[in-house]
Amino acid sequence: MTEFYWNLDRPGKRCMLSGNEAAARGALESGVQVITSYPGSPSVQILECLAAVGQERGIYAEWSINEKVALEIAAAGSFAGIRALSVMKADGLNVAMDFLTTLHLSGIGGGLVIVVSDDPGAHSSVKEEDSRYLAPPAHVPLLEPTDPEETKDILIWAFDLSEKVGLPVIVRLTTRICHARASVTLGRIRAGKGVPRFPVETGFITAGRFHPNAHKRLDLVQDQFEGSPFNLYTGAEKPELIIFASGVSYGYGLEAVERLGVGERVGMLKIGTVWPLPEALVLKNLKRTDRVLFFEEIEPFLEDQTKILAAQHWDEAGPLTFLGKRSGDVPWVIKPRGMGEMDPDITTQALANGLDIPFEPGSARLKEEMKRLPEIDLPLRFPTLCPGCPHRASYWAIKTALALDGREGVALGDIGCYALGVLPTGYGTLRTVHSMGSGLGLASGLGKLRDMGLDQPAIAVIGDSTFYHAGMPPLINAKNTHSQLLCIILDNDTTAMTGHQPHPGSGLTAMGEATPPVPMTELVRGLDIPLTIGDPYQVKETTETILDLLQKGGPQVLLLQRECALKAGREQAFPRVYVDQERCLGDGCGCSRFCGRVFSCPANIWDEGVGKARIDDVLCMGCGVCASLCPEEAIVVESERREDDPGF
Repeated sequence: MTEFYWNLDRPGKRCMLSGNEAAARGALESGVQVITSYPGSPSVQILECLAAVGQERGIYAEWSINEKVALEIAAAGSFAGIRALSVMKADGLNVAMDFLTTLHLSGIGGGLVIVVSDDPGAHSSVKEEDSRYLAPPAHVPLLEPTDPEETKDILIWAFDLSEKVGLPVIVRLTTRICHARASVTLGRIRAGKGVPRFPVETGFITAGRFHPNAHKRLDLVQDQFEGSPFNLYTGAEKPELIIFASGVSYGYGLEAVERLGVGERVGMLKIGTVWPLPEALVLKNLKRTDRVLFFEEIEPFLEDQTKILAAQHWDEAGPLTFLGKRSGDVPWVIKPRGMGEMDPDITTQALANGLDIPFEPGSARLKEEMKRLPEIDLPLRFPTLCPGCPHRASYWAIKTALALDGREGVALGDIGCYALGVLPTGYGTLRTVHSMGSGLGLASGLGKLRDMGLDQPAIAVIGDSTFYHAGMPPLINAKNTHSQLLCIILDNDTTAMTGHQPHPGSGLTAMGEATPPVPMTELVRGLDIPLTIGDPYQVKETTETILDLLQKGGPQVLLLQRECALKAGREQAFPRVYVDQERCLGDGCGCSRFCGRVFSCPANIWDEGVGKARIDDVLCMGCGVCASLCPEEAIVVESERREDDPGF
C-alpha cells in the first residue's frame, strides 16, 4: 500500500487493499497510537504499513524482541489510556500467552487489540495452529472477518468493544484474508486520544480473586455480540439446511451456493463474533432447520461450540443433524495438502453431498484433462536456500565437521530461513525443528546427558533474530548447568525469512531511525561463554573451527557472520563466477556432479547437453563458495574479494 492511501483522509474513497493493508488502515482509522509486533508471516505487512507513516501520524511502531514483550509494550500504551495494537502469528500468540492470560484479571485502559494470523495449510509456518482455542482460557473475546473490507471495519469495532468491556480483543486473520486483495472503502481517520497518562488513582493488578470480574466483562461482550453487525443471516426462512460459516470460509460458502444454484433451499449464518458465541443468535437460527453444515478453518471450533450450546438447549433447538469435520461431511485431511485449509471446491462438494446433488469439482475435471496430456518428466524441486546464502556454506561446514568428528553428532535447529537445513538444500543437516529457540534448549538437554554416557556431540543452530527472540534463556541455562554443547549463531544481519525486518543487532528501528545496535558478541561474552567468530564463506576454515570446538568442554559459541546475500545484493556488485569448461571433468567429477547436484545452489546448473556444469549469471550472487569447494578447481571467481573483507 502506498503512503498516498495513508495520507488520504477522504471517507468514501474506494481503494484496492490486501487484508493486511486493510487491517492497518482500520487501526489507523481507529486512532491507534502504539503498534508492536515481531515479524511473522502471513501478517508481517501490518506493522510495516503503519511504521511508514508513524512519524507523520504520531504513531509509535516497534519490532519487539518477541511477542510477549510486544504485547506488554502495547498493554503499557493501553494502561496509559491510548489505543494500542499488537500483531503476531499463531506461533507468537503462544509466546505471549503467559501475559495475555493475566489481562482479563487486571483489565485495561485504552482499547487493546491483538491481531493474530493463523496459517491454514502451513504455507509459511511449521504447523497449522488454530488460535481460536486460546481465546477461552485467556478470557478474551475473538472476532473473525470474512474479507479485506470487513477486516478494516472489524478492527475499528474491536477497539470500541475493547474499551466498552475493559478487555483485550483478538481479531483472527488467516492466510487467505491477509494476502487477498479487494476493494475497500476508506473511512475517516480518527485522531489519537492525546497525551498518554498512567492514572495514579488506578492500578492494573492481577490476582485470582478478580476472576469473577473477568466473567462479568465477558457477559458484557456477550450482549455486544448478540447485536454485532458482523453476524448476518441470509437465505430461506425455513431452509432444508443452514450453513454456519466464519472467516474466509463464508466467501467459499457463498460461492458454493451460487455454483449449485441452491439459494432458495439453504440459509447461511455468517458468524464474525466467534467467541464467546452469540448464544441467542445461534439458537434462533438453529430453530430454522434440523440440519447444520459448518465451514471454518482450521479445526472444528465453531462446530464444537455450537454442539455444546445445542446440547444445553435441547428442548429449544430440538433434534439436529450436524454436518462438519467431526462427522466427516467436510473433509478434514486433504492429501497431499495436509489439513485445515478450505477452498471453494471443498465447500461446494460438502454442500452438494448435504443436498444430495451430483457435483464434479473443477480440480477433478482438471486432473482428467491432465491425463490426456503427454507426460513430461519434471524434476522434483524442493524449497531451497537462495543463491549465495551464507547458511548453505554454514551447513556444508557443519555437515563436514560432524562427519570428520566421527561420533554421530547431531545438529538441532528451529524456525527461520535456516530451517531449510532439514532439506537437501541444507544437506539434511538439522535433526530437529520445533519452535524459536528450541534447538538451543534441546541441545542444552542433550549436553547434560554426557554424564549418562551419551557420547554424541550436540550443535544448536540458531539465527540472529531468533537468538534475540528466544536464544538467550536456553544459552544462560546451558552456561548455568555447564552443558556440553556448541551453539552456532548464523548472523546474516537481518530477519531474512519475513522480508528483512531489523532486529536489535541491526542498528535500525521499525520506523527507520538509527539506533545503537545490541552487539551479540557482548551478550555472549557477558555470560562468560567462550566465543569464536568466523565467516561462513571461508568454508574450510569454518569446518576446522567447528571440528576443534566439538572437542572442547562446556558451552561454546561460534558466531558465523555474513550478510544475507539478497540484502547485500541491493547494496553492492558481486564478482562474476564461472565454470572453466576446460577444467571441468563433467561426468568424471569425483563429487558426483558436485556443482549442480551436491552443492545445491540454484545458480549452479548441470548442463545435460554438454555433460558439464555452468553458472547462471542472473542467479549467481558471486559468493565464490562453490569455487572454494570444487575438487578440480574448475570454478573461477573473476575478480577476487578484498582480503580485508569483514563479511559485513
